[in-house]
Amino acid sequence: MSSEVMVDLGGGGPEAVAMSISGSGEVRAELAKRLRRAYGDHVGPGEQSVLVAWSSFTATFSGTRALTHWIRAGHGPSGGGMSVGGRHFHHYNIGIALLSAIGAVALRGAERHRKHPLTATAYGAANALIVDELMLLLDLRDVYWAKDGRTSVNAAIGLIGLGGVYLAAVPFWRRVALELTEVVSHRAPASSGL
Repeated sequence: MSSEVMVDLGGGGPEAVAMSISGSGEVRAELAKRLRRAYGDHVGPGEQSVLVAWSSFTATFSGTRALTHWIRAGHGPSGGGMSVGGRHFHHYNIGIALLSAIGAVALRGAERHRKHPLTATAYGAANALIVDELMLLLDLRDVYWAKDGRTSVNAAIGLIGLGGVYLAAVPFWRRVALELTEVVSHRAPASSGL
């Protein structure tokens, strides 16, 4: 089994190399080991928090969009989502509550709690839940399913999320590309000191 992968080598212009990755478990294990090492070597504590937050934003936004479309298509709860006391409960409320909790951790929490990956994860998820319903907050009326511009907003926010994940740890992603290139081409010896 093999698949085609495009790898940006970073720093050298818009070079991309098409490679074939064999389905070998040994190759995948070596790549996983190298990527863990690259992450540890090139992503400091500050970048780790930003990378986790942007990843969480992207995953939460994508998951929320998929779930809301699934519910709107007639699956899930018959009322069309969450309701409290017979009124629709918008998921931006969950985002606001999460941001409030994160604020409390930032103001009064122990240092280990402020730097914990779960804090960054909650921060990214909270922002995604709010941004997903931002037009509702700005217009103060339910325009969530309005067709005008909804597709472009979804695409723009998805690209912002993916761009943030990349920009949060540029040196790490460059190293990922180099490690992937070396492992796939089998040029690097297994005992390299990277």
